[in-house]
Amino acid sequence: MITRNIGNLTVSAIGFGCMGISHGFGPATDRAEAIKLIKAAYELGYTFYDTAEIYGPYLNEEIIGEAFRGTRDKVVIATKFGITHMNDNTGEMELDSRTATIKRAVDSSLYRLKTDYIDLYYQHRQDPHTPVEEVAETMSSLIKAGKIKGWGLSATDADTIKRAHAVCPITAVESEYSMMYRKIEAEVLPICEKLGIGIVPYSPLAKGFLSGKVDKSTQFAKGDLRNYMARFKPDIMDANQKLLSFVEKIAAERNITPAQISLAWVMARNPNVVPIPGTRNRDRLKENAGAAGVGLSKDEYKKINELLYKIDFMESCK
Repeated sequence: MITRNIGNLTVSAIGFGCMGISHGFGPATDRAEAIKLIKAAYELGYTFYDTAEIYGPYLNEEIIGEAFRGTRDKVVIATKFGITHMNDNTGEMELDSRTATIKRAVDSSLYRLKTDYIDLYYQHRQDPHTPVEEVAETMSSLIKAGKIKGWGLSATDADTIKRAHAVCPITAVESEYSMMYRKIEAEVLPICEKLGIGIVPYSPLAKGFLSGKVDKSTQFAKGDLRNYMARFKPDIMDANQKLLSFVEKIAAERNITPAQISLAWVMARNPNVVPIPGTRNRDRLKENAGAAGVGLSKDEYKKINELLYKIDFMESCK
């Protein structure tokens, strides 16, 4: 797979969002099968893996650590701190980014990942009781200690990015971004482009909607977060069919899949955008990897946007 750069990190142009293996999409994948899936991704050229301590919790990091035992130096691993507890049904989170908490968290993540450094360490969500400047100072100390190579913010806003970056330069910002969810285009994307910060879009396929493989009859497993998301309610799916039909039409013209054109569109924004779709399916892994070679010219990207931005649909992340 071709590579891209986010900050000083060189990664596969498509990364692997590992959350769904053990968190958020029903019962966790069998541990041995999950490790095989991660290794299969590596064989397909994926070198960028995204996890978090809260996924599982803890199981996701353990799987990544076991999968790359002996090949750690061949991959780039991103993990996250800051959410100490999460209610999967309500989405409520307990947030803690105090320095002492972060130092305990990074050591625990290093242990589970079976490594002595983390390539990219994100604050998962902002702690309203801890100024981001204080978090940035903690990240600076972790970089100096060699425990992390770079850091970033997840699901944040432009002002927080500017404040944090001024204290300790940010490597990347992780945010939901897809043809269906484009809110970061207003302020977050522009400030990242101005400051040279990489963008790592999660849910670039809108939790599977843009793959064309999910419809009103789809039955999600117990514990799958899509059971509670507004975008998968029948009436909203009906309203958004225009968007999906548009994606399918563009994909057919290129003789590729809707997922591949959706990922190619995200990547066309700039060379420092690296989407991280997730899956438990090896065929989907291969399909997503194929998007790295699609490439959209500036003219193609412009024409798609001219049509895309005229479509009336419900942009919902809930």
